[in-house]
Amino acid sequence: MIRVVKVGGNVADDPAWVRSVAQGIAGTPTVLVHGGGRETSEVQRALGAEPEWRDGLRITTPAALRALCMVLSGEVNKRWVSALLDVGVDALGLSGQDGALLRARVACGGALGRVGEITAVRAELLELLLERGFVPVVSPISRGDDGGALNVNADDAAVAIAAATGAAELLFVSDVAGVRSGEEILPELDAAGAAALIASGEATGGMVPKLRAATRAGIAAVRIGGPEMLTNSEAGTRITC
Repeated sequence: MIRVVKVGGNVADDPAWVRSVAQGIAGTPTVLVHGGGRETSEVQRALGAEPEWRDGLRITTPAALRALCMVLSGEVNKRWVSALLDVGVDALGLSGQDGALLRARVACGGALGRVGEITAVRAELLELLLERGFVPVVSPISRGDDGGALNVNADDAAVAIAAATGAAELLFVSDVAGVRSGEEILPELDAAGAAALIASGEATGGMVPKLRAATRAGIAAVRIGGPEMLTNSEAGTRITC
């Protein structure tokens, strides 16, 4: 059984939280896909450009893309590789550009800059690594049709990888226990319910693209929640379509 785990959230740079995720991954063939939004914003500001967002997606100017490549394919990717190695899991880090793992085209007619949508996944590269006992750790920076880098939302990258590899399960792991409605963590949510949460404004920020990606994943088992989902099949919010 292959599972795809997408990690992100406000504590994704916390060593204890990262270690807890790494420990939960141990023992199960997994492709790990990561984001890194907060750190990217910090580097972008250090490079003299204020981050801009639209519908939870980063407008990717040349300065933003430079920051994304530095942080996602560099610092964050290697942090996850190191955390997995520390708990005895063989891990190998790569970006969507490496081996043309993720191919993408410019999204939204270029209105968001160098933001891409995935057109192809070279699944055999991931399958080869999994067969050899490695956990592939994937940065979602992808190869565009023009050979340049494109910023692909990590949630969407995880969906594409799960579909291409025939994953049995797709988990969106962050610092929240599940999808909230008011004070309640929902045990289950369908596409209509997710759309209603977005329309009402209850779902905001990074949860919006996460819900949109989860509801169109086409994977039998999709959940949104915390690291406990890695070892507890009942944890988190199950997304049904």
